[in-house]
Amino acid sequence: MKKLALILTLLASCSAFAQGDIEAGKAKSAMCGACHGADGNSLIVQNPKLAGQHATYLEKQIKEFKLGATSGGKQGRVDAVMGGMVMALTEQDIVDIAAYFASNTISDNSTTEESMKLGEKLYRAGDIKRGLPACSACHGVRGNGTELSGFPKISGQHADYVKVQLEKFRNGTRTNDMNMMMQDVAAKLTDSEISALSHYVGGLH
Repeated sequence: MKKLALILTLLASCSAFAQGDIEAGKAKSAMCGACHGADGNSLIVQNPKLAGQHATYLEKQIKEFKLGATSGGKQGRVDAVMGGMVMALTEQDIVDIAAYFASNTISDNSTTEESMKLGEKLYRAGDIKRGLPACSACHGVRGNGTELSGFPKISGQHADYVKVQLEKFRNGTRTNDMNMMMQDVAAKLTDSEISALSHYVGGLH
């Protein structure tokens, strides 16, 4: 029964993805362009690139920004700017916008030389002695994540944005991760490790 329930859930997720209208999403995403770029490739390093991200992950984040605003910060993902931006979006708007950004290709990024040694070690192998899992276990060798599992694509992302998110997971100001997985990982990372990983993932793709 549990397996059947999981299959039905995955099929429902795929169905939701299939309902997204890319062209409608392009029109509806005009308001997103100022911060994230017209095609989802933000030129502002503090703002995430949305291009090429998994549609279901984008849908989840948009819905949780909305929940964070409507619950007074008690649930979801709290961000004053994003909360206001997504408040008026309907379920269909969210699906369409997510489908549009997912259909685009993320712009190139690179891994800094100084992040290679420590960043690669943590990303690929983790640290067994500290109970720190390899990032690649969930996000994949190339950082592409997986749609069905809910793990986001992180390759090509801005280092500044990744760094801030890891810090938020570590200090508990972002808590919308699956089963507190990212909070548990980030809690074990030092400042230098967060910096190395943030710069390392940029060039994985």
